Amino acid sequence: MSREIWKSGTFIYPLPVVMVSCGNMEKSNIITVAWTGIANTNPAMCYISVRPERYSFNIIKETGEFVINLTNRNLVYATDWCGVKTGAKVDKFKEMKLTKEKAKFVKCPIIKESPVALECKVKEIKELGSHCMFLAEILSIDADKKYIDEKGAFDITKCDLITYANGKYFTLNKQVGKFGYSVAKKKKKN
Repeated sequence: MSREIWKSGTFIYPLPVVMVSCGNMEKSNIITVAWTGIANTNPAMCYISVRPERYSFNIIKETGEFVINLTNRNLVYATDWCGVKTGAKVDKFKEMKLTKEKAKFVKCPIIKESPVALECKVKEIKELGSHCMFLAEILSIDADKKYIDEKGAFDITKCDLITYANGKYFTLNKQVGKFGYSVAKKKKKN
């Protein structure tokens, strides 16, 4: 196999693409973020990386909290739009006809149309260069009941979540394996 060498860059794909809500129920904003992920298990922690010049940056820095709202096929247009428009000039909730829902542990609104919302409290801000990373504890995971199966488990395949790769959005809805399946013992046939 031949390979081509490129200069270093941001090429770990696909990425989750999320809408991060911040502020409070009266004055809020949504920022689209693809640089996000899990950072720790116990306590449950995640991160988002945001450019300091973005409108939401100071809101999150001052309040010390945000909500990560997972996005799906139904939200792809709003996700993109909220990523290219500034909340300094438009009310993104109003323009995209998104519903603010009161969170349980933070003052930021949850986007009701999102299948899952993670309420987060900032623990540390790390300046990295072009972006600052907000490292946060996940205080609550709020899941829409329609994605919970009969056993009480969250069925991610029903969400039709989207990802981001190389400037494009893709759906993520087909399971191709599960954790540990590669080493699981095969059942004997009778």
